Amino acid sequence: MKQGVAHLVCGRRAKWLVLGLWVVVLFIAAPFAMKLTDAQDNDAASWLPGSAESTQVLEISEDFRPEQIPAVVIYARESGLTAQDRAEITEDVAQLKQLRDQGILGERTRGPVFDRQTDPRAAQVFVPIMMDEEGWERISPAVESVRDEVGTGGDGLSVHITGPGGTSADFSEAFEGIDSTLLFAAMTVVIVMLLITYRSLTLLLVPLIAVVCALFTSQALIYVLAEHAGLTVNGQSAGILTVLVFGAGTDYALLLVARYREELRRHEDRHEAMALALHRAGPAVLASGATVVLSMLVLLTAEMNSTSGLGPVAAIGVAVALLAMMSLFPALLVIFGRWIFWPVIPHLGSPEPTERGIWARAGRRIARRPRKTWAVTALALAVCSLGLIQLRAEGIGNADAFTGKPDSITGQEVSARYFPAGSGDPLVVVSNQAQAVQVGRAVAGTEGVVPQSLGLPPGTKPAFEGKVLFEATMTAPADSEAAKQTVERVRNAVHAVPDADAKVGGGTAALLDMDKATTHDNMLIIPLVLVVVLLILCVLLRALIAPLLLIGTVILSFTAALGISALAFRYVFDYAGEATDFPLFVFVFLVALGIDYNIFLTTRIREAAARQGTRPGVVTGLAATGAVITSAGLVLAGTFAALGTLPMVAFAEIGFAVALGVLIDTFIVRSVLVTSLFLDVGPKVWWPHRLAREDGGAAARESAGVGSRIR
Repeated sequence: MKQGVAHLVCGRRAKWLVLGLWVVVLFIAAPFAMKLTDAQDNDAASWLPGSAESTQVLEISEDFRPEQIPAVVIYARESGLTAQDRAEITEDVAQLKQLRDQGILGERTRGPVFDRQTDPRAAQVFVPIMMDEEGWERISPAVESVRDEVGTGGDGLSVHITGPGGTSADFSEAFEGIDSTLLFAAMTVVIVMLLITYRSLTLLLVPLIAVVCALFTSQALIYVLAEHAGLTVNGQSAGILTVLVFGAGTDYALLLVARYREELRRHEDRHEAMALALHRAGPAVLASGATVVLSMLVLLTAEMNSTSGLGPVAAIGVAVALLAMMSLFPALLVIFGRWIFWPVIPHLGSPEPTERGIWARAGRRIARRPRKTWAVTALALAVCSLGLIQLRAEGIGNADAFTGKPDSITGQEVSARYFPAGSGDPLVVVSNQAQAVQVGRAVAGTEGVVPQSLGLPPGTKPAFEGKVLFEATMTAPADSEAAKQTVERVRNAVHAVPDADAKVGGGTAALLDMDKATTHDNMLIIPLVLVVVLLILCVLLRALIAPLLLIGTVILSFTAALGISALAFRYVFDYAGEATDFPLFVFVFLVALGIDYNIFLTTRIREAAARQGTRPGVVTGLAATGAVITSAGLVLAGTFAALGTLPMVAFAEIGFAVALGVLIDTFIVRSVLVTSLFLDVGPKVWWPHRLAREDGGAAARESAGVGSRIR
């Protein structure tokens, strides 16, 4: 034991070396971690599928004009614009041209455009916002500059800033401070749960220190890779990184502390106790971390840039958290000594409370009728899964994307009352210059397109390397299903023009391409994650039946969580729908993280089964791990629920569904379903390992042992 790897972390001298190394790492990492927000790439291309038609159009359009995003200023008075209103609009347009001269707006500021020639009730001014490497960080200040010039209306005149620029500014404000918001929310959850679990103010500081070190280190590493290795990081992946590191890191800390506390009751020397705790709990923690890391890396196969970028970011975060919890955390515990557990200090020879706790009693009760228990539990989860018929993971329109109602959404509704609903977010079409006239006619003749709305007459300048770009307005709102169908029709029409090499992009086309890419990702990634998790379980447990049973329970847990969530979104929160990638993210997080608890339980069962037999080992394993896994589940659920603090429906939905799924895994699947299945199947659960070949006498002794405990 003294020559083992564990003593490289918690030896009498090694613990100080580990602490010193982490202090150096933190000193170097902290400045880089603070710059991660600056390295985020929230441009459209960082979210879109890399090979999609809309992405190609976005890249080609940069040759025609500097990168810019259109915003729309909408003026409206229901009774009709007055002469004073029109004079103010004219003055505003003149002021906006000064912003153009300052490089805030592009050259093609257009307007005002009135809803009708006589007695107009509304007017639009189109203001292209210049973009650069700052991405979203530039949009919000630019929109504020426009707002300072046009005001907010009054005395019956309403003024709003909408269009892609206005909506992007509202999204930018929603993401503003996301790192600090989630950091403090997750930290609060962890502190509260650790206080409840440990009932010790001193002990909770140790895992908190280790988790914060892991977060800063992972953020610094991701920043360096983003700046020098092309790693894509956006607001979504940066936010989820914080939640994952806090949730997974604290889970690993809870499990290690539980085993360390056990060993402190058996050994006088705390260094020896920690070495044994690492030796016995380490394989399960490492397998758990490897499951999450490999599952996250599977996301690299996604077509969606935002999804594939999340994979390495999340994997790095969990890997660093695992490293910190297997090195810095145990070193700190050994350095502080037993007093860190005050006021409930585990002394040598003190009784083990798990042997007579609630989970020991629950295991004995389940052992009386295991088959009936798992059948009823599985049936209840299957009934909850029926809520999937209410799932509408078809995308969330801009109007439904926020938990509140920002100005851009109000402006979008006002604009749709007076102008074609798709104005402000046009189709962008590029084609060969020689076939531009035919392409223009094909676009104008397509159902759902306003014929007179072509932004540049086909066949005219400007052109670039034989290509022409022009725009067209749709009659349907740009984020609607009807608009996506219009894009499909336009693409079919222009693709049919011989030798035109025509492509259709724009905001609606991007949404359509994202939907298609996400459907592909769902069909590819979900099976791959299941295969990865199954292989890890087979290697860890050296069995086949147990891993298959565990995979089945996790899938049932996932469908039940999704079914209940869909009902809650419809009838409690009144959300309009779910993002197309919602099922994928929930699945990956639930399977990768939810399988942790099954790993911790089954490895402890297997350890006990080698001494006692399988059925008594199941009861022992549940009794030993019940309290700590419950605490870990509550921590992980709470950290994901912190996503609900963001004013965006997609994040709130993911946070709710994952938190619910983790709770189902913790309190139902792991404690009831898995336990009863293992009790019912018995030694055969370890097939083809030798534990499955227990002779009849051993099996009889198992049954007698379990029965005596029940009596």
